[in-house]
Amino acid sequence: MQPAFRVLGDVEVRDPTGRALPLKRRKLRALLAFLIVRAGRPVSSDRIIDALWGERPPPSARANLHSYIRGLREVLARAAPGGGAELSTTTAGYRLDLPAGQCDADLFATLVVDGRAASAEGRYADAVDVLGRALGLWRGRALADLADSGWAVPYAAWLEEARLTALEDREEARFHLGQHTELADRLARLTADHPLRERLWHLYLLVLHRLGRRAEALAAYERARDTLTAEVGAEPGPRLRQLAEQVRADGGAPTRPVPALLPPDVADFTGRTAETADIVAHLTGRGSGLRIAGITGMAGVGKTTLAVHVAHRIAGEFPDGQLYVNLRGAEAGRSDPAEVLGRFLRALGVDSRAVPDTVVERGELYRTLLAGRRVLVLLDNAADAAQVRPLLPGAATCAVVVTGRSRPAALEGARWTDLPVFAPDEATLLLDRVVSDRRVSEQPDDAAAIVRLCGGLPLAIRIAGARLGARGGLPLRHLVGLLRSERHRLDQLSVGDLEVSASLALSYEGLDAGARRLFRRLGRFDVPDFPAWLADAVDGAPAELDALVDAQLLTVAGTDALGQARYRFHDLVRLYARSREEDTARALRDGFGAYLAIAERMAAVVPGICFARVPGAAHRRPMDLQRHGLAATDPAAWFDAERPSLEAVVVQACAEGLDELAFDLAACLEPAADLRGLYADWERLNRHVMAACQRAGNLRGEAVMLRGLIDVTTWAGSDSGTDAMRRQLADATRLLDMFTRLDERAGMSDAAVMKAWALTAQARWEPAIEYASRALGWAEEAGHTGGRARAHVALAVALGESLRVEEALAHLDRALSAARQHGNPRYEATVLQFQGIAYGRIGMDEESEASLNKSLTLSRRYGDRYPEVLSMLTLGRLYLRRGDVRARPTVTAALAVAREYRMAHHTADALGLLGEIDLVAGDIPAAVRHLRESVARWRTRGWLSYQAAALTTLGSALSEVDPVAAREAFEEARQLFERIGDTGRAAELNDLLASV
Repeated sequence: MQPAFRVLGDVEVRDPTGRALPLKRRKLRALLAFLIVRAGRPVSSDRIIDALWGERPPPSARANLHSYIRGLREVLARAAPGGGAELSTTTAGYRLDLPAGQCDADLFATLVVDGRAASAEGRYADAVDVLGRALGLWRGRALADLADSGWAVPYAAWLEEARLTALEDREEARFHLGQHTELADRLARLTADHPLRERLWHLYLLVLHRLGRRAEALAAYERARDTLTAEVGAEPGPRLRQLAEQVRADGGAPTRPVPALLPPDVADFTGRTAETADIVAHLTGRGSGLRIAGITGMAGVGKTTLAVHVAHRIAGEFPDGQLYVNLRGAEAGRSDPAEVLGRFLRALGVDSRAVPDTVVERGELYRTLLAGRRVLVLLDNAADAAQVRPLLPGAATCAVVVTGRSRPAALEGARWTDLPVFAPDEATLLLDRVVSDRRVSEQPDDAAAIVRLCGGLPLAIRIAGARLGARGGLPLRHLVGLLRSERHRLDQLSVGDLEVSASLALSYEGLDAGARRLFRRLGRFDVPDFPAWLADAVDGAPAELDALVDAQLLTVAGTDALGQARYRFHDLVRLYARSREEDTARALRDGFGAYLAIAERMAAVVPGICFARVPGAAHRRPMDLQRHGLAATDPAAWFDAERPSLEAVVVQACAEGLDELAFDLAACLEPAADLRGLYADWERLNRHVMAACQRAGNLRGEAVMLRGLIDVTTWAGSDSGTDAMRRQLADATRLLDMFTRLDERAGMSDAAVMKAWALTAQARWEPAIEYASRALGWAEEAGHTGGRARAHVALAVALGESLRVEEALAHLDRALSAARQHGNPRYEATVLQFQGIAYGRIGMDEESEASLNKSLTLSRRYGDRYPEVLSMLTLGRLYLRRGDVRARPTVTAALAVAREYRMAHHTADALGLLGEIDLVAGDIPAAVRHLRESVARWRTRGWLSYQAAALTTLGSALSEVDPVAAREAFEEARQLFERIGDTGRAAELNDLLASV
């Protein structure tokens, strides 16, 4: 049913049969529209008279209004005979209440929200449908027959902006559905109709580029550029310019990362002919939904081998990439879907800092990136549907292969293949190919016995064949005798009366004593893979490591970015290693100690957050970095290569009760995590270790982990709905108490700096200065150079907020000197940006701009986006004050980066500044939209001076269109300024309140 009350076109009211009710008198239509757009709120008679008659109403205006109200009530009774629509008289004026869904503007807004939600979930067909229904409600320009009414103009403009944005959302959803040909013609018309909409131009260029129509794309860009330059006096935005540059540089489609994560195919792949053909046909067929092929079977049956083989067979059908992950579903430490999504997003080209925090947000971004792309996803060793479901693409253009020991329940739409053990002929062929000589054909009875005793299990056959292949003169009957011995079999895994360990035992017992010892020791670590130096750390020799590879007890997993070979255990082989009786406590201690010793040396030279090193008493195993080719390694690159293993060591250390080592190693990971923007990983690991330290009563470890958590959750986290600075104040107070009990002066300095920042945000400047001063003293006592830099900055910010700018600048000079003495260029960039802010507060614009540009240069050199964005915002504020046209593009670019990297403080600030720019330009709807979002975000951050300033600007924007809401904003701002002691600004707000 269509809504009864319509403003998206001429103002109309329809009865339940759909017939339009007569509203011949223009003032009656205007009254109805005025009340509709304020439905649910009382509106005074004076405001209505002002809207209907303007500044000079006739003497009869109030009497005429009463007449119109009676007429309107008659119309409402006919439109909703059941009484759903009600026009009531209150002490505050008249109030119109409408049934849900009966106003076309409200229904439009609801449908747009639903359509955008569908797009975010990758349901692009649903999004096109829902957004199409929303746009179908429009019958022309909003309030078209009231276009000359002063009050209607801003509301109609607001609705028109919403319509065009919804139109862009729908066309983008069509793009994700691959409707490029149809879109090209549609977007040609739309860009002609709306030549100032950069988003439409961007989509048009992208569609033409995807269709290979490069010349047309470049011509379209020139039209867009000419139009924007002529109409608004500005070049196209950075996003459109970057796409045009890419089109010029690339004659094909825009380049995007094409991940190729598949493990190598097995050269001697054998059998599975029918299964391979069936899975290939299913995955490459055409259908309306996502194609999922599942492969199940017992351990060692060849699920992964078949999946990888099939994936390589059909890789050409998925030119946009192949993703692979071992979900480790059979292990206690199974892979978390959130972590896997993070890896996949980075493989798809998403910067680490832009990876969302939650599994839901990561899944949304993942499905969005895969929309319209042909990507194959291999999910190996899955535990259950709950682990798999978040990793499924939403696009029917993709395909998925899932392997697991059992079939996950409730995984809709999957086509399953249950792998049996090999039939005798296939098993014998595999044995023959692995052995690689004539013994299998020459000794068929013994070969048949080996196959039978291995139960046809491919893993067992492969390992047995490798053992035979390594000893060319060994008769097959010797191997048959070993397989018949029961004493070497794993109890947990069997095929009939055969235990798989019979095959593993053959390889193990064929090793010399040193290689067997190394096998047992390496099997003790829960790392996904490891470099050769781990074998050295547990007293293994290179030849012994090679022997494990030759016996196929260890596989070479590839080469990392540092050029190191990496080694990996099959999960069954690791279990077998652990089943061999030996006390491996010393090996675990030495291996963990080696990880810690190297990580500690690398972390010391990663430019980072200037935290004091507060080490524990864990064992460090000295390692010769020169011998292992690590002496000249880039420390950040080393952490990139070793991060999965380092995190696994930390988790295992917690499980083994080694909390000292766990917190020490986790702390070493913090600078690199900060540099790479791996905020979610940083937070997750610190929480895990902190819980272990709390259980063990390890106060030092708990304090060190809490310190990192405060930093990452306050500054790099998303809006959580809570007051971030109030939370930081409570946590920093607790942290200071912990370090005080430990008499750890450097840690006390770090905690006091955090407390000073939180107090500054609450405008408690004197306590903030006191704690920052204490932090400086403690840092000097401890010789904590980075702490001195942090304390001087905290002092400068508190002094600057309290308008003692000259003192602030003196502290910033000292902070800059300390940062340089510490050899930390990243923190030097931070100091320079605050120097620029301080100069700007006292009108030294040239000095401000110079400091900010220096900070930008350093920030961009090290890829440090946080200070980069703050410097850009401060420059934008400077440009706005000067009337410089660079203000909007600078702030717009800063907002884009802040949103991308989930910088909650900077996002709130950028939105407020952009709203101020809109207000100066006279774009009231845009100003209100940006400022409302800014205020909402500042409420969750707890920085009172910024919140009050944003509310003041919002009130100024609203005073043009909604005086009641403007007064509310001004009043809240006035109360905040009084609370923080800014009497001058509070007095200004009193004047503003009086003027509304």
